[in-house]
This record gives sequence, C-alpha cells and structure tokens, in this order.
Amino acid sequence: MSTAVWAQFAVEEPEWKESDVPPPPAFDISKLITFEVSPNSALVYGVDPASISITQNDGLVRYVMVASSASGTRNVMYEGIRCSTGEFKTYARYSPEGRWTMVSTPEWRTMFGNMPSRHALRFAQAGGCDNAAVPLSVNAVVRRLKNPNLGMTQ
Repeated sequence: MSTAVWAQFAVEEPEWKESDVPPPPAFDISKLITFEVSPNSALVYGVDPASISITQNDGLVRYVMVASSASGTRNVMYEGIRCSTGEFKTYARYSPEGRWTMVSTPEWRTMFGNMPSRHALRFAQAGGCDNAAVPLSVNAVVRRLKNPNLGMTQ
C-alpha cells in the first residue's frame, strides 16, 4: 500500500494516549509465521503468533518480530504498530544472552520512511493492520499471515 493510499485511511486522534506497555512476551522461534519483506533481503522475518496482542482502547498491535539470517544470527524485537497513523515503535530488543533490553526512549516512526528494512510495513500489510484499522482479533491477524492471499489489504 502506498503512503498516499494509507493516508486516505488515516484518522487523526487528537486525544490519543498509548496504554501502558506490557513487558515483552515469551516467544518460540519454532512457531514463527514468516513473511517476505523484500525479494532482495537476505533476512527471513517472522512473528510468533502467541506474542501478538491487540489493545482496542489505543488501537495498537504489539508483537515479537524475529529477523533471521542464513548463518543463524537473529535480531529479535518487541514492537508495536499504530495502524491509524502508519507508525511503529520498538520497545525492546532480545540479546544473544537471552534477555530483553528495553529501548531507553522508544519513539514512533513512520513505516514508510527510507529504512534499510521495511518489516513493520510488510507485517502491517500482511495482516497486522486492516488498512488503517486495528484487526478485530489476534486470530484474524494469524489467519491473514498464514494465507498470503488474505494478507494484502487494498
């Protein structure tokens, strides 16, 4: 979805406030649902469906994202997407030693920026968002992630 198309769905919420961020959830590498971010990417991205949560009061989808290289190196991030504005935030990163490190000052960033990775945008398009709305349920997100024909919302 292009920035222009996303913008037509975006709704500005003047009194919006993010709810308290729950601690990073447990995740299981063996249960990741993977999706393509870029045909040229050497990384494989996936989300553990058990880590996905939706908070309707602030319209956020939170999840654990895993980026794996062919050599087995992994970047694991606890993130949130604000579907209504096309933004994402990284709350914490998982260390190779097996612990979460919270990001000191997490900030909302556009999913449409010129970043080396567009994983948050692809996750949103693959089912993490329903256009600019929060999906009705985690089951709906998982269904779309597992069926690429359902994931791309126009």
